[in-house]
Amino acid sequence: MRFRVILASSLLVCAASLLNAHDLFIKLETYFLTPHSSVTIPILNGSFIHSGNAIMRDRVTDISLVSSSGWTHVDTTAWAGDTNFADTTYLTIETGDPGTYIVGASTRPRDLGLAAADFNEYLEHDGIPDVLEARRANGELGKDVRERYAKHIKAVLQVGGKVDEPRAWWRFWQRKDPPYLVRLGYPAEIVPLVNPYSLTAGEEFSFLCLVDGEPVANQLVILGGEQGGALVEEVRKRTDEEGRIAFVIDLPGKWYIEFINMVPSPEEGVDYESKWATLAFEVR
Repeated sequence: MRFRVILASSLLVCAASLLNAHDLFIKLETYFLTPHSSVTIPILNGSFIHSGNAIMRDRVTDISLVSSSGWTHVDTTAWAGDTNFADTTYLTIETGDPGTYIVGASTRPRDLGLAAADFNEYLEHDGIPDVLEARRANGELGKDVRERYAKHIKAVLQVGGKVDEPRAWWRFWQRKDPPYLVRLGYPAEIVPLVNPYSLTAGEEFSFLCLVDGEPVANQLVILGGEQGGALVEEVRKRTDEEGRIAFVIDLPGKWYIEFINMVPSPEEGVDYESKWATLAFEVR
C-alpha cells in the first residue's frame, strides 16, 4: 500500500489537530538514541504533531522502561507536566547499554461529559464506529453521555546499533524475550510481534492488541505517521480473531499504531468506558 502525505501547510496541520484532538503519543525527534545518555521525551496530547495541553503528574499511574538489562519502574518525578510547560508534557529517561528499549506510561481513568453531537463526531473521527452504529440502531444519537477514559502509551526505542532479536531454541544463553515483546500489563496495550528496527520501509510490521491482558478480536486499529513534518494519511484495519494485525509500511518516517476500545459501562452515571492505546516507533 502506498501512503500519501496529506498536510502541506500550517493551516491544514491545525485542522487535522482539531479532528484528532484526543490522542496521546510518545513523540521524539528521533527514536534512535545514544547509549548511556539522558533523554527528554515530549508527550503529545492531541495529534502526532501537535499537543493541546500537558498531562499532570498526578494522573500517571506507571512509567516503565524495559531494556535487555531489565524492567525499571521510573519514578513519576521524571514526568514534567505542570503549567510551566503549557501544552506539552516531558518525560526524562536514562538509556544504558545498546539495544531495543520499550518506554511506556499509563494514566488514571477520568470522567468526561459530552454533548450528543460532540460524542458522535468523536466516535466517527477517532475510530470507534461500532459504538456509533449501536447508538444509531438504538435511537441514541441525540443522547448526551458521560465517558470514563484512560490512556496508555508506549514507544519502541533503538539505543545504539544492537538490535534485539527474538529468543530462539538454539540461543540457549538467551533466557528471556527481547524488550519489545514484554507486556507492560496496561488495560490497553499494543505489542510489536517483530522488532521494528529489524525491518525497513516496504516490509510488513505486525502487532498484537490487548485489552485487560487478553487479545482483542475485530478491534479497529489505526496506522498513521509523520514524514518530513507532514502527517501521512491514516490506514484503518481490524484485528483478526487472535488480536493480531499487520501493516506494510512503505515510507521511512515516524509512525504510530493506535486503538480505542470502548464498551458500555455497568456503573450508574457512566455511559461508556474507553481504554486507549498508542505505540510509536521510527522506520528507516
